[in-house]
Amino acid sequence: MSRVLLSAPDVGELEEEYVVDAVRSGWIAPLGPHVDAFEREVAARVGVAHAVALSSGTAALHLALVSWGVGTGDMVPTSTLTFAATANAIVYTGATPVFVDSDPETGNIDAALLDEAITDLRRSGHRVPAVVPVDLLGKCVDYAAVGEVAARHELRVLSDAAESFGAHHSGVPAGAWGDAAALSFNGNKVMTTSGGGMLLSNDEALAEHVRFLSTQAREPAIHYEHREVGYNYRLSNLLAAVGRAQLTRLDAMIARRRDHRSTYVDLFADTAGVRVLGHPADTDDNCWLTSILVDSATTGWSAGDLLESLAAEDIETRPLWKPMHLQPVYKDKPAYLSGVSDRLFTEGLNLPSGSAMSADDRQRVCAAIRAFLGDRA
Repeated sequence: MSRVLLSAPDVGELEEEYVVDAVRSGWIAPLGPHVDAFEREVAARVGVAHAVALSSGTAALHLALVSWGVGTGDMVPTSTLTFAATANAIVYTGATPVFVDSDPETGNIDAALLDEAITDLRRSGHRVPAVVPVDLLGKCVDYAAVGEVAARHELRVLSDAAESFGAHHSGVPAGAWGDAAALSFNGNKVMTTSGGGMLLSNDEALAEHVRFLSTQAREPAIHYEHREVGYNYRLSNLLAAVGRAQLTRLDAMIARRRDHRSTYVDLFADTAGVRVLGHPADTDDNCWLTSILVDSATTGWSAGDLLESLAAEDIETRPLWKPMHLQPVYKDKPAYLSGVSDRLFTEGLNLPSGSAMSADDRQRVCAAIRAFLGDRA
């Protein structure tokens, strides 16, 4: 019996066809016609003017901040409940990440606490040029609230939409919010290019500067001429081919993930002390991962207990992101906390959610969960 993974890549014959086409075209190295087409197609899907295909979502975050002049001495507020890449990109510039706690319903950044953080930092004499909110598990941040805070403080918004491609907020697609946004096409995301990411923006100057920096900041000279420090951050033509095939299947893959979430909502409906994080019926969410929250005082068992039980059945689950303010590498960085992210980390468990998960495997996961709940009834 094979292992049931949390979010395995969902690839098949169509992706193979696109890659074969890229190989036969001779465009093996980074850049090429599939990269150009992939950028156009993603920009059109999201409704922005410019897209730059890069080696990762982290690269997109990094180059946007660099292009905006973010650097040493700057303070950049961001979500504490996120993967390390968000904070790392800020640190790459020499700036300091400032961690802001979560909204209890969604796990996304608390806009009121963000306002407090910016006000306090600026009162203390710090430069705060930008904020980097993170769309957690495929659920868009409340960009109306965050955008109002950012506008009032006159700072830029860099949306970390790594987990939310295909989601919406107030009818606007993830990736279209803020002054710029970063997507991730890592192997475990809703759609993948194996490894890769993209910067999205309506700012042509930003997009062109990111494109320039991502190819080692090479000047247009027949010899190699460099006036800025650049980066080797461009996406390969082969990986872009995979992405183009995936893009044609994106809606179907999201529908599968939403179906998984609906199944989990029904499964835990009668279990006091367990709820699905976010708003289960929200069709704006891409349902990248479905996470449950377990109140052990009510259930008599913890998220960790369920994790161990499912692991014994060779079913992969994972806690929510460990908040950045609890990470050893970032424990001394500024943080504005309410205790919500600590609780979500303790109570949260991500369940198998991938669109490639078969009906048989989902039935196996549900049977294992039912057996666990039955043993503790």
